[in-house]
Amino acid sequence: MNEQIYLARKGEKPDLTLFYQTHSPYARKTLVFAHEAGLADQLDVVHQETSPTNRNELVFSLNPLGKVPVLAGGSDGPIFDSNVICEYLDMLHDGAKLIPEAGPARWKALRFQAAAQGLADAGIALRWETVRRPEALRYPPLGDGMSEKLLATYDWLEGELDPSASIDVGQIALATTLDWLEFRDLPTFRPSRPKLTRWFDQFLARPSMQATPLSGETVD
Repeated sequence: MNEQIYLARKGEKPDLTLFYQTHSPYARKTLVFAHEAGLADQLDVVHQETSPTNRNELVFSLNPLGKVPVLAGGSDGPIFDSNVICEYLDMLHDGAKLIPEAGPARWKALRFQAAAQGLADAGIALRWETVRRPEALRYPPLGDGMSEKLLATYDWLEGELDPSASIDVGQIALATTLDWLEFRDLPTFRPSRPKLTRWFDQFLARPSMQATPLSGETVD
């Protein structure tokens, strides 16, 4: 599949191509980041289906792990994964940095980004044990362990989240991951974490989130 998705285009063909997947929390993080950094109109966004059991030759030619997102077309060669792409994009704009450069703000943003990535990893693993792996090969205790990781991280976020903080990569990663977890009907943080729920619902209304909706199913 090589469906092109053009977002916030302004006429000229951008130099950078973001190889993307419309149902990937990691890919969406990079695109929301681009919107928040004012760079979305500089990207061609090209959907590519990938999974561990469905080899995509184009993506493998850019990333030896065979995964999206990949940012291509720049002088530095293909850039992957989502964390590195966000760092790269943060160098390309003149606004306030979305990855704080130093001090407690940097470590808090990166800590939230790590928590969000862990949520996505656990959610994907849980889906393997509940819907993606053939039923005879599923291991329910592993699925239970992944569910525990989700719930424990929701509890941690409820205590650590500062709704008044300036937007940064940690918040972007968290919002896109929470939206993906809901998209996939995985164990929820609602309604027992009211602070996290209020913050997420407010973030979900941002133009960057509204411009990048999740869609589609994984093809294994």
